Amino acid sequence: MGAGKTSVGRQLALALNRDFFDSDHEIVERTGVAIDYIFDVEGEAGFRIRETQMLKDLCKIPNIIIATGGGVVISPENRELLKQDSFVVYLFSSIRQLVKRTKASKSRPLLEKSDDPEQTLRDLAAAREGFYREVADVVIDTTGKRLQAVITKIKQAMV
Repeated sequence: MGAGKTSVGRQLALALNRDFFDSDHEIVERTGVAIDYIFDVEGEAGFRIRETQMLKDLCKIPNIIIATGGGVVISPENRELLKQDSFVVYLFSSIRQLVKRTKASKSRPLLEKSDDPEQTLRDLAAAREGFYREVADVVIDTTGKRLQAVITKIKQAMV
């Protein structure tokens, strides 16, 4: 959350002349409601079911760039989907950078309900780190890096 998945994904897709999809945005388009509304009505479990279905649908489309939600790796099924015929980039940033990037956002349900967003980010990172690394073909630290530098690193890793 806040590592730059959508920004990097969009620009990488342009650089590689591919279509770009953000799985969270696609869920919003499909349902017609915001992610935080889904969390409120269906809970995180309901959202995760929708997330898995969206990932399945997107993985059927060849030669695209997908930015997933940060929690997609929680599910073993999703991790298997990500490992099949994909090149997975794990973008991470320092907690300090993540706090800075996410503090103004009004569309992050896991942070909005938190009394201590920094600790929530630390807990999420700790819980998910191993899963991210399990599926990643390349790991890139985006802390303090310019967008083009990150894209250049990804393109080099894809060769």
